Amino acid sequence: MVDYQQKETYTIQDLREIVKLLRSPGGCPWDKEQDHRSIRNDFLEEAYEAVEAIDLLDMDLMREELGDVLLQVIFHCVLAEEEQAFDFETVCDEICKKLIIRHPHVFGDVKAENPETVLKNWDQIKKETKHQETYADTLNSVAKSLPALTRAQKVGKRAARAGMDFETVQDACACIGSEYEELQDAMQSDDPVHTEEELGDLLFSCVNTARKLNIDAEQALSKATQKFIRRFAQTEQLVLQDQKNMPDLSIRELDTYWDQAKK
Repeated sequence: MVDYQQKETYTIQDLREIVKLLRSPGGCPWDKEQDHRSIRNDFLEEAYEAVEAIDLLDMDLMREELGDVLLQVIFHCVLAEEEQAFDFETVCDEICKKLIIRHPHVFGDVKAENPETVLKNWDQIKKETKHQETYADTLNSVAKSLPALTRAQKVGKRAARAGMDFETVQDACACIGSEYEELQDAMQSDDPVHTEEELGDLLFSCVNTARKLNIDAEQALSKATQKFIRRFAQTEQLVLQDQKNMPDLSIRELDTYWDQAKK
């Protein structure tokens, strides 16, 4: 048996064998209990942490977080291998074949002189290989597990390919106003289900406006959230400087401090 503590460097094969060892009868009690669904959220968390490292352009952190993502991939492959469903080799084989098929301008004789043509070819090949016969099929194929803003923007983009889109960004923005009015009416009806529906329509119209402006709605909201946190922290510091506690103040008093923090 390999003494993994004595190795100086490790390979992808070592990672696979370590995960298998953790899953073995003499391995880790926690790892042995896991299945695809139990570690689903771990996969999402590790992916988001890798994205944050990319946003920061922190190479050391990126290396670490990509390793955590790779562990999730290997773990799922080991689970599937135990179930005799597939293994890491078949995953590699399938993604290689997909890349070759979807890059006919590299591996075939198709001409693609710019990124726009590449993406157009990619979408057409994807539609054919996934047997998507209608535009509605392409909308339904957008992963439901995506963050809601990201999914809404992808759905809107695919609907636009069928011609279902606002002519101008001004038209999309005007829809925000009409959806806001419908939300106000729903709130007056005291119907929580209808209110939720209209709020969803309002959010969707905001996403459409972001799409027409070539703005990533998910990223825009993330930046707005971070700005709120920064201003909240500044507001809290101003309150503490006056030797007061935020929960003891009225919203009007807090708004005064908030306005100071914005300057």
